[in-house]
Amino acid sequence: MENQNNEGQLQIELKEEIAQGTYANLSIITHSSSEFVLDFIRVVPGIRKAGVQSRVILAPEHAKRLLAALEDNVLKYERMFGTIKLPDERPIIPLDSVKGEA
Repeated sequence: MENQNNEGQLQIELKEEIAQGTYANLSIITHSSSEFVLDFIRVVPGIRKAGVQSRVILAPEHAKRLLAALEDNVLKYERMFGTIKLPDERPIIPLDSVKGEA
């Protein structure tokens, strides 16, 4: 249930263990007709197995809102700190090349 104050604003609780965050340097996004699944993975050089650190499942409407929010925040970041450069030699990894265990 949502925790709301008297003014109808949502109060969000950030627990300390979650506030520490989890580092991920790879994400895999899959979808069905009803949901988007975002897996965040930490790849360590020299180790052939990488673990999913976190999985987030979103309704399509929320995925589209996330896309817009990320785009807005990247633009704000680049205005403040400069263009984020992506190395050309790092292609997006096609999903069929990734092997995993459920």
